[in-house]
Amino acid sequence: WNPALVKQAAEVAAQEARMSGVEWTFSPMIDVARDGRWGRVSEGYGEDPHANAVYGAAAVEGYQGDNLADSRRMAACLKHFVGYGASEAGRDYVYTEISRQTLWDTYMPPYLAGIEAGAATVMSCFNDISGTPGTANPYILTEVLKERWAHDGFVVSDWAAIEQLRSQGVAADRKEAAEKAFNAGVEMDMMNRCYDAHLAALVREGKVSQEKLDEAVRRVLRLKFRLGLFERPYTPESEETDRFLLPASLAVAERLAEESMGLLKNENNTLPLKAARRIAVIGPMAQNRLHLLGAWSAHGREEDAVSLFAGLENEYRGRAELLYARGCDFDGEDRSGFREAVAAASEADVVVLCLGEKKNWSGENASRSTIALPEIQEQLAAELAKTGKPVVLVLFAGRPMTLVWEDANLDAILNVWFPGTEAGLAVADVLFGNAEPGGRLTMTFPRTVGQVPLRYSYKSTGRPADEDGTIRAYVTGYIDETVLPLYPFGYGLSYTDFQYGELELDRTQMSPGECVTASIRVTNTGKRPGSEVVQLYLRDRMASVTRPVMELKGFRKIRLEPGETKQVDFSIDTEMLKFYTPDLRYIYEPGEFEVMVGPNSGQLSKAVFNAL
Repeated sequence: WNPALVKQAAEVAAQEARMSGVEWTFSPMIDVARDGRWGRVSEGYGEDPHANAVYGAAAVEGYQGDNLADSRRMAACLKHFVGYGASEAGRDYVYTEISRQTLWDTYMPPYLAGIEAGAATVMSCFNDISGTPGTANPYILTEVLKERWAHDGFVVSDWAAIEQLRSQGVAADRKEAAEKAFNAGVEMDMMNRCYDAHLAALVREGKVSQEKLDEAVRRVLRLKFRLGLFERPYTPESEETDRFLLPASLAVAERLAEESMGLLKNENNTLPLKAARRIAVIGPMAQNRLHLLGAWSAHGREEDAVSLFAGLENEYRGRAELLYARGCDFDGEDRSGFREAVAAASEADVVVLCLGEKKNWSGENASRSTIALPEIQEQLAAELAKTGKPVVLVLFAGRPMTLVWEDANLDAILNVWFPGTEAGLAVADVLFGNAEPGGRLTMTFPRTVGQVPLRYSYKSTGRPADEDGTIRAYVTGYIDETVLPLYPFGYGLSYTDFQYGELELDRTQMSPGECVTASIRVTNTGKRPGSEVVQLYLRDRMASVTRPVMELKGFRKIRLEPGETKQVDFSIDTEMLKFYTPDLRYIYEPGEFEVMVGPNSGQLSKAVFNAL
């Protein structure tokens, strides 16, 4: 929840790439994704339109800077335009059914923010959008992107997406696929070989106009000019050590990892581990380096990554004894390592249990029908819990996981995603307390896969479920499971405690052109410094179109010393109240609006104002 750090990360990536002769990146991925089974959730910024918009814009600014010709900047590419994250049942490449109103209200905002940030290019999506595949969709690629948003860059197809129009049933052959994609607004063909094979003939036959071809060429050349490729066509020679893994870049990578980790449980202040003298480090991720890099790690090298065990050795050297046992593989049925793992745990003060997914279990075409830990890993965790020693689960994953048993039976859970090159150092710093787990969830963690898709910003049903005697869920329930998530959107614990005061509004009535200021005081009531992410949500209580029960509209990351209090102010204007109607007017309607502020979407203080 640190856009400035996202921008800094993109700057590092651009520097490394541009100095290596790569002027263009297929990033950021800003698909709003609400089904954890979809493998590509690991590439993006989660389930919320506002979060994707904020982080996507920050990434574009980091990649491109103020001058694309800068020798340390590169062109960004917004992907995948648009609605790819709505894939049915979390399967990749498949059909998406999205109304125009939902398309604009939910899936378009991150792309508009990216275009406004100056994104040079856009990638078309694989998915079929309500009957028209994105790669052959003139509405989104021409009417919206080029005409309404005045984007003067170009659109590149996703890998083989033009030829894919044949299997999607809208093109009889590669020639017709080229015609439909080009006329829809795709200027560049990625790995289809449809344009170079058929575009000349399509122009001769009058199926593609010479004017449209000229305009496409202009768009491509315009970016090459902006990148300075005609003035400086060659990349200056440099040593690898001058480009990659620079100390300042590694510091950014380590900080990124620390601020992305989310503390999901911390019973009896098990973490940080300052008092531990014998630590059992157990699990298939404990000494692994390859899978720390995550999906799309490309030329990232396993040997450059710091394993968790190596990071702990570096952190605890001379202060604690480390015991190691692998315990089990990522999956399978081999329990032969359990005895060694239990023996190590029995001798230790605390167990650091390193479980999770392989990197190729996430990413493109890596959807999973279950989002639980594999059975062999759960069995290992159960055996270690029987020892009676405190067990800290360090969870490596590219998606939300179902962790009901783990939450009920383990002492602490630190969700670290795929932390990258500096993983071991970052995790060790967080476990030891030299750094805090700075992350908050950008996707809801369900209790069971049967709840999926599950998100915080659902719309209320006519018969909401009664949870714990109060109407809390706004959605119809199950007969065998609560409708509430295990961990809500925005959730994450700290190593200290924060107390929120009363939410106050400076006015209860807002006229057009005015703002309402929402203020809340936050106090660090714990014994150590810490950062808190204060989150702002709004709800339109009554509208001509049903609205979500809450929508993220802002957040502030603040740092407080023990006993310190800060007031956090959010300014709410009419732009934040607007939504798209079915006829695509972007409006707000006078009425009552609920303001909600708190540490996550499930723990909020509320106030109400009237917009006139």
